Amino acid sequence: MLHVLIGEDDFSIRQALEEIKKTIGDDTALLTNTTVLDGRQVTIEQLRNVCETVPFLSEKRLVIVEGLLGRFEPAGRVVKKKANHRSGEDDIKAFSDGMKQLPEFTELVLLNGKTGGNNPLLRELMTITKVRSFPPLNDSQLRQWITQKVASADSTISPQAVNSLVGFVGNDLWLMSNEIEKLSVYTAGRRIEEEDVKALVGNAREAGVFAMVDAIIELRASKAQEFLQQLLRQGAAPAQLLVMISRQIRIIFQIKELRNLKKTRTEIQKKLGLTSDFVLRKAWEQSDKYSSVRLREVYHRLLETDLSIKTGKYDGDLALDILIADLMQKGSVRS
Repeated sequence: MLHVLIGEDDFSIRQALEEIKKTIGDDTALLTNTTVLDGRQVTIEQLRNVCETVPFLSEKRLVIVEGLLGRFEPAGRVVKKKANHRSGEDDIKAFSDGMKQLPEFTELVLLNGKTGGNNPLLRELMTITKVRSFPPLNDSQLRQWITQKVASADSTISPQAVNSLVGFVGNDLWLMSNEIEKLSVYTAGRRIEEEDVKALVGNAREAGVFAMVDAIIELRASKAQEFLQQLLRQGAAPAQLLVMISRQIRIIFQIKELRNLKKTRTEIQKKLGLTSDFVLRKAWEQSDKYSSVRLREVYHRLLETDLSIKTGKYDGDLALDILIADLMQKGSVRS
């Protein structure tokens, strides 16, 4: 069966993926029958071979492909030679045809971030299966999500505390989920109040991530490692940290680009959907400090590290150590 999960809400996409994983079997079956592929490089032959491999001691095989749809995004593409254009169309047809003929034992999951409706491969796949889209939650959806998440933790929360959580954390569901878990333990069955959020959440985690971003971009290896270990001790998972750091780099880059277009602070905040004034202020300050070239370099290296963790090449802690060491070897380009 083919599953297509797209959108900017990475947390909800990962939750949907976890539900699909439950159909494979127990942890042993999942471990021996799961393959993760880099969609930016995978060939149709490689994908077909993996999908047609019979599962080992299980009825199902799980194949996860990350970033394949992104290869066919038309936005910003330069005009190519006719032969290359034909090659691209052939690839789209080959991939879509292959996904129409999946063995019954294969669960194929395509994961991608924001994907345009004019993506040619996406349009093909929409005729094969239902595409599930996960855009960022708007303000009312976020508040409802918080209330439901708190209830699932057998707790309750006041409207004022919800307002405070939204202000501190914004719509980063990875961070929000972690903070709700801490608050539920902290309040031990009583209702979560605004004072609890201020005492426990505050801006500590965001400040730590921004400080780590500064250290990484400025090539301060010892400080970057210090901030990394501090955040890990606070309970942040390596994968979650990568998401948070990537998010901050992306926000800084977007603010820098929008400021170059003479957009106002209010316009930028609205366009990026930033509900946290703290995040906006810090990212605004950092957009003055770093060049677009350096920001783009760090961001792409973060994506590579994320993939190395998800494919099992490295465990989370080691992957972050390698990331920092690698970035320290490259020069910083200041604006």
